[in-house]
Amino acid sequence: MSELANACFAAVGQQLAELMQAGGLSHDQQSVTVNQRLASLWFGYSFAAQGWDLPSLWDPIAGNYPCGNGWIRLHTNLPHHRAAALKVLDCAADPTAVAAAVAAWDGETLEQEVIKQQGVAAYMRSRAQWLAHPQGRSVAREPLVHWDAPRRVTLRPRPKASASRPLAGLRVLDLTRVLAGPIATRTLAGFGAEVLRIDPPGWDEPGVIPDISLGKTMTCLDLRDQTDRHRFEELLAQADVLVHGYRPGALDSLGYTGTTRTALAPNCIEVSLNAYGWSGPWAQRRGFDSLVQMSAGVAKAGAQWAETDRPTPLPVQALDHATGYMMAAAVLRALKSAVLENRAASARLSLARMAEQLAQTPHHLDSPALHAAEADDYAREIENSTWGPARRLKPALQVGGTQMHWDRPAQACGSAPARWSTA
Repeated sequence: MSELANACFAAVGQQLAELMQAGGLSHDQQSVTVNQRLASLWFGYSFAAQGWDLPSLWDPIAGNYPCGNGWIRLHTNLPHHRAAALKVLDCAADPTAVAAAVAAWDGETLEQEVIKQQGVAAYMRSRAQWLAHPQGRSVAREPLVHWDAPRRVTLRPRPKASASRPLAGLRVLDLTRVLAGPIATRTLAGFGAEVLRIDPPGWDEPGVIPDISLGKTMTCLDLRDQTDRHRFEELLAQADVLVHGYRPGALDSLGYTGTTRTALAPNCIEVSLNAYGWSGPWAQRRGFDSLVQMSAGVAKAGAQWAETDRPTPLPVQALDHATGYMMAAAVLRALKSAVLENRAASARLSLARMAEQLAQTPHHLDSPALHAAEADDYAREIENSTWGPARRLKPALQVGGTQMHWDRPAQACGSAPARWSTA
C-alpha cells in the first residue's frame, strides 16, 4: 500500500510541476520529491490533538457482522443511515442486539433491504465474485480517470501565483464529504488555493473534520432555500474549480444540471467522484471506502492473507486517500490544459475503480505494515484548530523548492460566511 501512496503523491507533484512550467512559474520542469514514510502516514490521520481527545471515528453500531452466509458491514455514522439499518433489522440500537439480528439474514438480501431504506451496507464478496458481478464488470471497464466534455475554458489572471504558492488566487468550490473529495481539496489548499467548502446547515463529521478541513473556509448553505441558492450560484460563477461528490443525477435533482452549471460558470473546471463507479447498476449507490473494500474483494483478500475468516480491510481508508490525491492531480492537469490550450475536460473518479487499481498493484497486501507516527513525523508548529491545539504531519510532497503549507488551521463546519476572500 505504501507504493500506492507514493505513486499518488508523485502524480500530484508531476502535474503541479507541469502546470508551473506551463504557467511560467518555473523555467524548467521542477523535480518531484515524495517522502514515502510521510506519504503512507498521510493515508491515515494527519492531525494529532495536543492535550485533548478527538471523538471516535465510528458510530457504536458501525462495523462488520457475521450473517447467515458470510459477513456484512453496516455503516451508521450518519443518523439517517443508522436509522435505516435499525428499521430493517427491527432491533435495539445496541451492537449486541444488532449482531443477533444480522445473524439471521442472508447477507446479500440484508444489503439490498438496507439500501432500499436509503441506508448503506456491503456484503463481503471475494474478488472473483466482484469481477463476476455486473457492477464489478462495469467498473473494470472504466478508466481510472474519466475525461469528459472538453470545452473552451479561459482562466482568470492570478497575479499572486508564485513559485512558492503556485495555486494562490485559485478559487476551489468544495461540495464533498468524507473522505476522498476533502483530501483532494486539502491538497490544493496546501499549494495556495482558496478552498471554500459548502455543507448543509447543521452538517458535521466530528471524527474527520479536524483532519480534512485544513486550509479551508468552512461555510453552509441550504440548496433548497431560494436565498441560499442565489448565493451558491454567485459563488459558483466566481469559482475556478468545482469539486463535488454527488452521485449521478443528484445535482440535477437540485436544478443544477451539467448544462446549468456550465451556463453559470463557463470557465469553471469540474472534478467529481462517487463510490461505486459511473456505469453499471450500482452507479447510483451510496458508499464509503470501508463498504467498497467489502464489496470489491479487498476485505476478503485481506482475510485470506491473514488466514482468518473475518473481514480484514486495509489498515487505513486507502481508497479514499488514493482517489483524493488523484482527484487533485486531475484538477492540476485540467488547469494545465486550460493554460496551454484554453480547453479543459471534466474528470470523474470513483472509489470502486481505485479498488481495481489497488488489486492490480503487485504485492500490496505484502507491503510492510504502517507504523504509528512518531514525534519527528510532525511539524513543530502548533495548529490552533477550532477544537484546540494540535500538531500536523510534515508534508510528504515537495516540487522543486515548492513546499506544501496551509494558511488556515482546521475549522469546524459552518464556521465562516459564504464568500470568497478575494471577491
